[in-house]
Amino acid sequence: MKIKVLVISNYRETNSVRPEAELFIGLKKAGVEVEIMTYGDAAYVKKFREAGIRVIDFHPEKKLDRAEIQRIRSELTAGKHDILHLFNGKAILNGIQAAKGLSVKVVLYRGFTGNIHWYDPTAYLKYLHPRVDKITCIASAIEELLHRQLFFKKSKAVTIHKGHSPDWYADISPIDRNRMEGIPADAFWVTCVANNRRMKGIPYLLQSTYLLPPELPIHFLLVGKNMDAGGNRKLIEQSPNRNKIHLPGYRTDVLNIVAASDVFLLTSLFGEATTKAVIEAMSLGVAPVITDIPGNRGLVIEEKCGLVVPPKAPKAIAEAILKLYHDRALCQEFGRQAREQIITNFNIRDTISNMKKLYGELTEQA
Repeated sequence: MKIKVLVISNYRETNSVRPEAELFIGLKKAGVEVEIMTYGDAAYVKKFREAGIRVIDFHPEKKLDRAEIQRIRSELTAGKHDILHLFNGKAILNGIQAAKGLSVKVVLYRGFTGNIHWYDPTAYLKYLHPRVDKITCIASAIEELLHRQLFFKKSKAVTIHKGHSPDWYADISPIDRNRMEGIPADAFWVTCVANNRRMKGIPYLLQSTYLLPPELPIHFLLVGKNMDAGGNRKLIEQSPNRNKIHLPGYRTDVLNIVAASDVFLLTSLFGEATTKAVIEAMSLGVAPVITDIPGNRGLVIEEKCGLVVPPKAPKAIAEAILKLYHDRALCQEFGRQAREQIITNFNIRDTISNMKKLYGELTEQA
């Protein structure tokens, strides 16, 4: 008998949800009966239906809403699902309540580190709720965080990487460098893609530009929202390399920009868990330089497929960039090995296999 799974998630934005959406398409092909509750206008709905997945046009809009809980419960009761897999806050809060008294196994997704504490009463409405059977973590650092919570049953948390496929990026062509105003086509491009938040460590990135010789044609592309917000603007204006710091803002062609880059730079301080932007860059064969924070540990292997620097360390960032600038062959080799790292250790095929195995173990326990 097939395992039957009800998934509740938001699939409106194609690129950011692709690994998760492709996981369930892959599980369907692997013999799991998948049904998905999401917005009817979500970008992936057509693909889901083409794959034979039943799509239910519904997604909770409120927290702990009685009507929304009943809507989910009605679907579970009628569908007799084996697994309920919940992927965001509103889905989790309402889904756990909907499963009360039913035999369905409840699985939660956790995609970032931090903000789970055994002494926080609200944690028991979500990840520490006794009704939860498993929590799928996309990085071992998240699993370790859960293990540190008092009274938490360690077997509940399991790490399953959010796999990618380099095939998804086969049609991504590097942007024509001549199209980027103010950046010489033959410059050394260092690209960071993020929305500026404290956890992203952008001030330390900007401080690293103070340590680079101004005569070198090393240009920084900080792609994303609000990169010049707060103290960042002053750091940019006072940098001796201020004319080489470019803020394209939000771009729909961000992957084309990354594909044209020499280095992809991530300066995050905390809270990350296997950062998708880094995986995309690695899949495109771009050499990564990232900070050594728990969630991304193991993604980039130091001196094999990129460079790993301490967080809050402008000098180390500058030294890593200079190393790759002066050794272009090494930079290109890191790019090739980065792509191989994704193919070998972060592949969607393994994610599908590991998730199907987890579902099988849960249903055997029933």
